[in-house]
Amino acid sequence: MRTVLAFLLLASPAAAWEFSASPICTLTDTQAAGEITVTYDPAITEYAVTVTLPQGRWSGDPVFGMAFANDRPISIQTDRHSVSPDGRSITVKDRGFGNVLDGLEFNARAYAILGDTTVGFDLDGIGPAMTAFRNCPAANLA
Repeated sequence: MRTVLAFLLLASPAAAWEFSASPICTLTDTQAAGEITVTYDPAITEYAVTVTLPQGRWSGDPVFGMAFANDRPISIQTDRHSVSPDGRSITVKDRGFGNVLDGLEFNARAYAILGDTTVGFDLDGIGPAMTAFRNCPAANLA
């Protein structure tokens, strides 16, 4: 039984949320659905969230949304997004990201939504990386 349990644990994807402070504050995770990256640049006091599809393209719809599900559900929308030239990545930039950071930290799932495309991310294991992100640099993060 222990051998089977060990095999299952090793075969399961590990929590991959990572934090880096260089060159700017970065929180990232890659899952089967795609990659999500949150950045904060203290030099220009700007946050960004980018969601990249492993294949396919985001549509040109005018409204991008993110939804967070579990203990503190919230949905947010914006028309201030940009799609990369290859259509695989969508980015939103802003000076305040409290709802996004709280949504990521205090929920179990995050969803990026544009048109008919919805990409879901498991937030399990985000805690340590989110704490480091929020403390980078502590005086500047919401």
